[in-house]
Amino acid sequence: MSFSAKSGALLSSRAPRYWWRRRQPSCAAEGPSWSCFGGSRPRPILDMSYSRHFLDFQGSSIPSSMKKLVVTKLSQNFREAVTLQQDSPVPLPGDGDLLVRNRFVGINASDINYSAGRYDSSVKPPFDTGFEGIGDVVALGLSASAHYTVGQAVAYVKAGSFAEYTVVPAKHAVPLPSVKPEFLTLMVSGATAYISLKELGELSEGKKVLVTAAAGGTGQFAVQLAKKAKCHVIGTCSSDEKGGFLKSIGCDCTINYKTESVESVLRKDYPEGVDVVYESVGGKMFDLALNSLATKGRLIIIGFITGYQSPTGLSPIKAELLPAKLLKKSASIRGFFLNHYLSEYQMALKHLLEMYEKGDLVCEVDFGDMSPEGKFIGLESVFRAVDYMYMGKNIGKIVVELPHSVNSKL
Repeated sequence: MSFSAKSGALLSSRAPRYWWRRRQPSCAAEGPSWSCFGGSRPRPILDMSYSRHFLDFQGSSIPSSMKKLVVTKLSQNFREAVTLQQDSPVPLPGDGDLLVRNRFVGINASDINYSAGRYDSSVKPPFDTGFEGIGDVVALGLSASAHYTVGQAVAYVKAGSFAEYTVVPAKHAVPLPSVKPEFLTLMVSGATAYISLKELGELSEGKKVLVTAAAGGTGQFAVQLAKKAKCHVIGTCSSDEKGGFLKSIGCDCTINYKTESVESVLRKDYPEGVDVVYESVGGKMFDLALNSLATKGRLIIIGFITGYQSPTGLSPIKAELLPAKLLKKSASIRGFFLNHYLSEYQMALKHLLEMYEKGDLVCEVDFGDMSPEGKFIGLESVFRAVDYMYMGKNIGKIVVELPHSVNSKL
């Protein structure tokens, strides 16, 4: 049977049809045609190319419209920039795509950079937002069915996750054993820590590593991965509760910058400086971290959250002294942006998933249970979740749960 290029290997009839999923081109064995697929009937794949309403794998109705968050005005103020749309069309997957029903979405500090248009000045509103999600495949294109099935749990990193349903290219999806929010913590936060420390940190036994915002979404992984490299780890945080969490995941020294002077502690306890800094705060913390570097020390910048809410997106530093300070110590500063290291991403994620499933990695999730209005549930709560992050309240990765209607059998 042949298919036209225009139809993208989907049927052109106006009624939804089913196509049997074939894992092998043919079977020489005798008996029913499905016997070469393990003895059971092959799973049907729904052609949705001309259907506004269709069924998911357990028979619950996928609506024609959905909720999603859309950037309607460029601004670093997330509440001003983003609008909750109630009746956006549910997108249809193309031949190589998956339609994912999002169950959990991750909150990142850079969500407000994205809403401010700082990553691509050519993009104008309206555009979708949200970087990462995890959920179930509820429909898929014919080519995508070579590697995925309806009902499979997947995670992804792609713009547009702040929605009830997201179309994800199959080649960008990550198959998972189940839909667990802990897996979501690894997609951006875990991968950032893993790849940056591996590629830029040059970690080895006995090295002293300073992690700023250590109890946050990515800081928690930097602490654990540095400990696995047999380093001595110092973590900054903003509360005793966070300090307790850091101790529980192996941090050797915690500094509560609300009650202690980071500069004084580092000068007293680490007079020769630290070998590596994993820095995400910016501003005064950057200056302190730079001053604390040992000879041949390395400072890795993965962000500067204290500046993101400003009109420029930057936090002031003492840049005029930077060349002299680096030269004096033969020190270096390296920036890290995950998109530039995608060649390392698959390997990193595979290793992180293996560590978590073996119980060797803590993936702390913060659902906002202790926030004033309670747990982050539904797209409406994404606004609160972003505020919660910028108040510095979270321990671990902030995750929002997206429940679905009672009609869903998931």
